[in-house]
Amino acid sequence: MTDATSSPVPAKAGLWEDFIDIFYQPSQVFERRREGKFGAALVVLMVISGILFFALYNGLAPIMDAEMAKQAAAMAAKNSSLTPDQISGLQNSMEKFAVIGYMIAIPVGVAVTAAVLWLAGKLVNAKVAFVAALMIATYSQVPRLAEMVLNAIQGLALAPESINSRYSVSLGIARFLDVSSTNPFVLTILDGLDVFTIWTTALLAIGLAVVARIPVARAAFAAAAVWVVVLLPALYAALSQG
Repeated sequence: MTDATSSPVPAKAGLWEDFIDIFYQPSQVFERRREGKFGAALVVLMVISGILFFALYNGLAPIMDAEMAKQAAAMAAKNSSLTPDQISGLQNSMEKFAVIGYMIAIPVGVAVTAAVLWLAGKLVNAKVAFVAALMIATYSQVPRLAEMVLNAIQGLALAPESINSRYSVSLGIARFLDVSSTNPFVLTILDGLDVFTIWTTALLAIGLAVVARIPVARAAFAAAAVWVVVLLPALYAALSQG
């Protein structure tokens, strides 16, 4: 693997160019944002996500409904005293707070990812400021916008009965497994190996290599560590289900 120290300094570019370039020349984006400015990018990411959420709601609704129905069924299984009306009320509450929860999850997810990346960087002797880690984490989430669009298209194109969870529209092996019979732990691991999760993890590696001026192999190790740590809460929840 080559060292990232030889990267030329790119010309200045606007924020809108960052959101385009991150898809096909991410090294250039991370190079020109090495100083760690991420606030405007994070705000834009949240705004675009919110706009897409409402604009694509009809396509995303079947996926959210399937997830909420699955969660309601899990709660009913643990608490047999819940009535159908109570379960329906829980689903309605989850639907109302879905967009709020999604918008909160973006900055929280960026902060957590940045913190883990910053710590993982120390394992590979990558000198990177925490604010730069926040910048890397922010831009690594931009492909999730494309994921939202693709999921909405599938939500509109697929038959409603074929969507029984978010796995039904994922671009990974989990899509082809039976959710009702597959071990939740296995499903969670495979869910972490879908195209977009791998993409965002690769961007973490590229960003760390560029900003810290370390070989890509070392940065990839740190990014893989981030993938594992971020997946741990979901794995714990899956173990409790299984």
